[in-house]
Amino acid sequence: MNKREQQRLRKQEKQQAAERKQQTRGVALKVGLYVVAPVFVLVVLFTLFSRGPTYSPVELAESDHILGDRSTPVTITVYADFQCPACAQEQQLMSRAWPSINDQAHLVFRHFPITSSHPNAWRASLYAEAAARQDRFWEMHDYLFLNQNLWAGSGNPMEEWDSYALELSLDIDRLHADMDSDEVIQKVRNDQRSGSRSGVRGTPTIFINGNLSSFSTVSRLVELVDSAGSASGG
Repeated sequence: MNKREQQRLRKQEKQQAAERKQQTRGVALKVGLYVVAPVFVLVVLFTLFSRGPTYSPVELAESDHILGDRSTPVTITVYADFQCPACAQEQQLMSRAWPSINDQAHLVFRHFPITSSHPNAWRASLYAEAAARQDRFWEMHDYLFLNQNLWAGSGNPMEEWDSYALELSLDIDRLHADMDSDEVIQKVRNDQRSGSRSGVRGTPTIFINGNLSSFSTVSRLVELVDSAGSASGG
């Protein structure tokens, strides 16, 4: 084979290699257009539309935890974090005031864990929400707040929480499984989103008939509920 033929063969091989490379790019482009792109779109759509609805402080959701008779004229909506010390104080104050206001008001609890400062808050919300699947939300709510100092600083608070679940005769295995369920996780996220849209920036944040309210004594809370009840004709 002479030199001219060798050059012609090398040129031909380069052309064939370039054609194969071009074909490979074409296939990759088609995969991107017809496979990857639709999958990406589906992921985006799932993220957008898998979010549940959010509710204002005066709206009651099917998934809300409501203490008292929802037909009473006053709605007290609390956005709280189970690891927040101020929320534990608010819970104690609300408990003391409740006998004086439960004929006029119903209490709505919504999760607003602030994980930047309370690393156990997110899992505490999931734990309480999982307990709700066994009809023990308010009981677990009270345990978590009343014993906050026992688990708040723990690196693994599950053992402490499980002791509350045992006292409430809950199915521990089911509770742990429910903590990881999409429904429980989405409930906590939706509560957070509703709080953010309602202007919640810290905890506890309390609305009485949709009005942002603050109080530090039982008598002041009773006064605010009485006033809201009178304004609504209750």
